[in-house]
Amino acid sequence: MSDEKAETPHQDQDFHYDIAPRRVSFDWERTPLHWIPDEPTATHVINVLHLLLPAGERWFVRVFKEALPLVRDETMLRDVKGFMGQEATHSVQHAYVLDHLAAQRLDTADYTRYVDFLFERLLGETPPFGLPVPPREWLRVRLATIAAIEQFTAVLGDWVLRADGLDAAEPDEVMLDLLRWHGAEEVEHRAVAFDMFQHCGGQGLPRYARRVGAMVVTAPVLAWLWVAGASYLIRNDPQLAGRLRYSLAEHNRAVAKGLLPSWRELGAAIPRYFKRSYHPSQEGSLRRAVDYLTVSPAASAARAAAGAIGRRAAL
Repeated sequence: MSDEKAETPHQDQDFHYDIAPRRVSFDWERTPLHWIPDEPTATHVINVLHLLLPAGERWFVRVFKEALPLVRDETMLRDVKGFMGQEATHSVQHAYVLDHLAAQRLDTADYTRYVDFLFERLLGETPPFGLPVPPREWLRVRLATIAAIEQFTAVLGDWVLRADGLDAAEPDEVMLDLLRWHGAEEVEHRAVAFDMFQHCGGQGLPRYARRVGAMVVTAPVLAWLWVAGASYLIRNDPQLAGRLRYSLAEHNRAVAKGLLPSWRELGAAIPRYFKRSYHPSQEGSLRRAVDYLTVSPAASAARAAAGAIGRRAAL
């Protein structure tokens, strides 16, 4: 941007390394519909990720692609491209889970069409309803929204990496690996969206106001989408056949068992974000995330496959 001073992206205080996508794959053939045994509410509250992320992360990539010409810092440019590659992979892998749910007679199309409308129309390349928002400002609004969403994905990613309650419940190993691989990458690139917004979001108080305003809108919308998504999945679960509905009591019971993050943990992410001095490198443990990525079955298989391709290319 010619009218604004570029800022150097924040370097992690522990160590810095290149962010890169991992070409993972998962076999869903043996994953049951209730992949946390005897816990349909916890299962479906987490399954809302699969409803939101395919469209949402495709949208992240489109917005960042639109903003790439504004990036003038080479380190940030590499990190942003790595972020885009990771998010594109996340979108694809969660879309495969939707196919798996449909194969088990839980069709999600009636819900996901609203998610598609949100990201493709309401938050598309042009402001909705003919709102007179200049293109540069509309881009800043969407970058601020992505940064706010990524605040929660980083918190959720760190939670799932240390969720001993999930291990104790003996969930499906493939689904747990998907969640932890994804969660680790969210912690790995936790600061990229924030740094991108800071780089492109204007200067001083207007930029801070955009950041706060985006969170004020994003947090309640995400909460509503999550409750609506969990309610939809439980209501349409063919194995439950209408015997259960989403309830706060069942949700809180799952939280008490360590199967879901606590409301306190999620809510505390908001006031942290409002601090003028805040930076997402303060979220979670990057070391924990990187350590998991070294042992993740899917990430390990992707690393081995990439190594084999590299060795053949060298011959």
